[in-house]
Amino acid sequence: MSASPTRVLVLNSGSSSVKYQLLDMRDGSRLATGLVERIGERTSRVEHTLLTGTEPRTRSRDGRVADHDEALDAVAAELSGDGLGLDSPELLAVGHRIVHGGRLFDGPTLVDWHVEREIERLIPVAPLHNPAGLAGIRTARRLNPALPQVAVFDTAFHAHMPDAASRYALDTAVAEAHRIRRYGAHGTSHAYVSRATAELLGRPYEETNTIVLHLGNGASACAVRGGRSVDTSMGLTPLEGLVMGTRSGDIDPAVVFHLMRNASMSAEDVDVLLNKKSGLYGLCGDNDMREITRRAGEGDRTARLAFDVYVHRLRKYIGAYTAVLGRVDALAFTAGVGENSAPVRAAAVEGLTGFGLAVDPERNAAREKRARVISPEGTPVTVAVVPTDEELEIARQTYGLVAEGAEGGVRG
Repeated sequence: MSASPTRVLVLNSGSSSVKYQLLDMRDGSRLATGLVERIGERTSRVEHTLLTGTEPRTRSRDGRVADHDEALDAVAAELSGDGLGLDSPELLAVGHRIVHGGRLFDGPTLVDWHVEREIERLIPVAPLHNPAGLAGIRTARRLNPALPQVAVFDTAFHAHMPDAASRYALDTAVAEAHRIRRYGAHGTSHAYVSRATAELLGRPYEETNTIVLHLGNGASACAVRGGRSVDTSMGLTPLEGLVMGTRSGDIDPAVVFHLMRNASMSAEDVDVLLNKKSGLYGLCGDNDMREITRRAGEGDRTARLAFDVYVHRLRKYIGAYTAVLGRVDALAFTAGVGENSAPVRAAAVEGLTGFGLAVDPERNAAREKRARVISPEGTPVTVAVVPTDEELEIARQTYGLVAEGAEGGVRG
């Protein structure tokens, strides 16, 4: 047994799932991973993988998991079954992914009643995610009240964006009264990937300018100058910005009024339309980029349109963030689509040689899981594929705050 605790449990509580990883921070290795999905549905699934032996060992079971409390109880039971429970003396803390931290939280934060209250107060701008994150915190505390709980906020990496990037051109009194500004999201991913990209280039992080494209079902772009987010595509909520799986991204605000006035749609109807029935799904009835590229390749016009609209938006943001940064050292693709879709990567930079951007077809087509360069030798801007690791980033921030004795406890 180590002289002091070195393990961090990372909990990512979504609206209907809980993902978890147990890491040993001496080397960042995974000891166990797992997932509880379809929480609250008739049939839920619990899957747990132990990684401490010579071969991974996975066990799973089906059966209803009523709520997040029950899901966290299932996580604790699975870990305890392998001697890795929340009462383990080697467990230092639990790190929680919290989507929205508003302006108050700009770094990893030890959770107390004040922090809980603020996370709860921000539920209206993250209605699917903040309640689940809060449930994870409260259940983990119930299971081990003495164990430190750390909130790592998706918005924290963007907390110090310049006012010119973070403010909307709204009436100042209204904006301040209702805390309306651009908060961004995917901050842990953008932080991890921008740092890993600098390492891939062999450059100091504080001297590297990177455009990160986090392309999953949710998607966002981020301009990172010397390790700091200076602009990002998501705004008050995760709806703004790029075309996503089911979200529209950027849209004329008057579309909302038009639909309410002329289509007899309520505010709730429009909310559902823009968040759950738009994006790629709204354009072609599918939100899986693999299926869309297959259909487009077979001549499906709606799939081709969806692909083209998606890529057009990417190119607009690449150009915009090139202007914001002034000098770009790297363009990094990450997350499910970014890491796995060679057609999206190729199309996103096609014709942008004037910006110093190009991909090598052979490098781009290679299917590898490691961080790698896909641009030709000598290209002014390095184009890279950098797998994200949000769980490791959360664990690092949690460990840094608790083990290394960050002063002040709550940051805000």
